[in-house]
Amino acid sequence: MGATAALIDIDTDIGQLASPARTSVLIADDHPLILTGIRRTLERGDDIEVIGEACSGPQVLSMIERRRPDVVLLDLHMPGVCGIDCIAQIRRDWPNVKPIVLSAADDRTSIDAALNAGAVAYIVKSVQPTDLLSVIRQVASGVVFHAPSRLAQAAEPSDPEEPSLTERERTILAAVASGMTTAAISAELWVTEHTIKFHLTNIYRKIGVSNRAEAVRYALEHGLASDPRPPEPRLARPLSGSV
Repeated sequence: MGATAALIDIDTDIGQLASPARTSVLIADDHPLILTGIRRTLERGDDIEVIGEACSGPQVLSMIERRRPDVVLLDLHMPGVCGIDCIAQIRRDWPNVKPIVLSAADDRTSIDAALNAGAVAYIVKSVQPTDLLSVIRQVASGVVFHAPSRLAQAAEPSDPEEPSLTERERTILAAVASGMTTAAISAELWVTEHTIKFHLTNIYRKIGVSNRAEAVRYALEHGLASDPRPPEPRLARPLSGSV
């Protein structure tokens, strides 16, 4: 697991625009030291309140029933009930509670499993503290991409030829296809580079590609971006009567 693993899930960087009401957060991890670190990080945000800590799946579910937090920040691997099963039950029984995964795992299988279960965001534990606060604010404000559960996906008709990209995702894909770097896009949209990387992860997953070059090709082939290459020069026709 590389130390440079990036944050995996966000929309717009609205940390400065968070709701005046404090966001209540339940944190869950089976390592007490990590729980302490998470709490200290979240306590830096005046608009975020940690209302409880849990170290197992059953504790998470019990505390949600009693405290009804706005957000649950949980690890994937916990005793009793695993994180994936917790997320599925949270989305089923408390649809207003927003689960965010904070995990050391950064493999595609884990990410897809969490998003498909209903997690609204996925973050790896190498995330910067300020970015963790930003994700929670965005989730609380309802602007983070939400991956529907497998049951919801099965119930909704889908066209594999037309993935449901959001307006922001289309903008970013078009920018990538035009040759802009991640840093340039983040500056243009006034968001962090982590935000752009998160969107690219979602875009790649939705359109079925695995890298930037494939995403560019997809955008050009499906009319989601214009070809940034200049048109081929055309030879001027000689004037009538010219030699």
